[in-house]
Amino acid sequence: MTTEIETGAAAETARRRSRMNADHPHYKWIVLSNTTLGTLLATINASIVLISLPAIFRGIGLNPLAPANISYLLWMLMGYLVVTAVLVVPFGRLGDMFGRVRIYNVGFAVFTVAAIALSFDPFHLDGGAIWLIAWRVIQGIGGAMLMASSSAILTDAFPANQRGMALGVNMVAAVAGSFLGLLVGGVLSEWHWQAIFWVGVPIGLAGTVWSLRSLVEIGVRTPGRLDWAGTLTFGIGLTVLLIGITYGIQPYGGSTTGWTNPWVLGSIAAGLALLVVFCVVELRVAQPMVNVRLFRSAAFGMGNVAGLMSSMGRGGLQFMLIIWLQGIWLPLRGYDFEVTPLWAAFYMLPITVGFLLAGPIAGWLSDRYGARPLTVGGMLLMAGSFIALVMIPVDFDYWVFAVLIFLNGVGGGIFTAPNTAAIMSSVPPSERGAASGVRATFFNAGSSLSIGIFFSLMVVGLANTLPGALSSGLQEQGVSADVAQQVADLPPVGSLFAAFLGYNPIAELLEPYHALQQPGVNAEVLTGQTFFPHLIIEPFHSGLVVVFVAAAIMMVIGMIASMFNPGRYAEVVENP
Repeated sequence: MTTEIETGAAAETARRRSRMNADHPHYKWIVLSNTTLGTLLATINASIVLISLPAIFRGIGLNPLAPANISYLLWMLMGYLVVTAVLVVPFGRLGDMFGRVRIYNVGFAVFTVAAIALSFDPFHLDGGAIWLIAWRVIQGIGGAMLMASSSAILTDAFPANQRGMALGVNMVAAVAGSFLGLLVGGVLSEWHWQAIFWVGVPIGLAGTVWSLRSLVEIGVRTPGRLDWAGTLTFGIGLTVLLIGITYGIQPYGGSTTGWTNPWVLGSIAAGLALLVVFCVVELRVAQPMVNVRLFRSAAFGMGNVAGLMSSMGRGGLQFMLIIWLQGIWLPLRGYDFEVTPLWAAFYMLPITVGFLLAGPIAGWLSDRYGARPLTVGGMLLMAGSFIALVMIPVDFDYWVFAVLIFLNGVGGGIFTAPNTAAIMSSVPPSERGAASGVRATFFNAGSSLSIGIFFSLMVVGLANTLPGALSSGLQEQGVSADVAQQVADLPPVGSLFAAFLGYNPIAELLEPYHALQQPGVNAEVLTGQTFFPHLIIEPFHSGLVVVFVAAAIMMVIGMIASMFNPGRYAEVVENP
């Protein structure tokens, strides 16, 4: 019975697609343009805040590094990512039930309303932070709707022999958006901190009107009831898991991280348990939110595993490069700490260029030669680039660095488009919305997980060497032994966040002790552009080795998973 239904849905979808192409020959290109705009807008806004956090907190009058404000910092950083990761699967299922275009259109509208609310903040201090976090969460709901539906709408609109190219362009926009957000945020926040939210208003309004007027439902709806048990166990489980991992960054007791905190460990355990319950529920209900049996398909199951590894590695790379450039390389070249966020975005452009160049070409090639050679090759190239980044000096020649991150971007572009096409082509038309949501969940969850995991790995790497270097370095510049030791005993995460946010790390560390005002203290040297970078070079390299070796291992796991991907995907759905 199921096979007959799926076959009928495939035939009806193909018939609607043929009729639409006959009546409106350019329709599929309109779909590609609009969904790419929606995806780009959603992913740009996922990262635009990262680079703009200093300007945002200055605008509302809060110090994000103050202990009382750390929660605001984490939720400003993670709120949007967590919401999009959790909600894409339920919205994907709702798209299958009520129409993918309808969910997509609502998502554009919700996203735009949130952008309008974020473009003015009537409060300051704590109230200002709460206003921004709340509307970022609502904006994440709209972003989840956009990301949950875009791949499914594209898969419906394009025939199998063009699907890799179309999904390649869309996924290039998704991944490139996460890097372009850094550049856009850096530029706009220099003008006005609220400008990072203003940019989404006209684009969101135009995109909403365009999608409402242009997009047509080609996919076949799957009537049914919402799987509340599956929705709740999945939503609560993933939320609790991601929050637990996020708060693992914060120190606990005498530990440099929060991984010994019972609440963190309990959250992770509870989240994983609920996700196991979710899988059991989905196997037993008549109309599951996600047909977990889809994971029996190598293209779907292993493709999502590989996608998760790629997303985690890419997220880790993004954060480490920001800290590397802002905390060490740029200050050593005379850039003030306050301007390093903007310039870091410019110096990271090669990775975006590599992705933009490779993604569409890889999608086109996968339509002709299959996904496996490209997904395996892309993962291998990324793994090699991570190892190469470990081998260059921390104070590198830029052209070497640029070549390596360019190759990493090329590897990501080669992998992403064929992998997405293989995943989406492996499922019946009736379940494309839910499948798109699952793929997007792995994509977004990887980005969220990377923050907690890679920050923690870097902190662990720093914890062994930074305290001694910090204590001796401060004392050499006149800071008392007592204060120097107290500062050295502080968790390294404080220095990392300061560098990440574009603050002067030493000034922030010493400010509570009023040490810079004490006689005999060489304040000019301590707060200059070279003291902190020279101090942290060796400890940072120790942490960098841990982080990038871990990322390389993830890429190898993704490469192995990609080997299980069938070579060709073109006929999987079209002729079930």
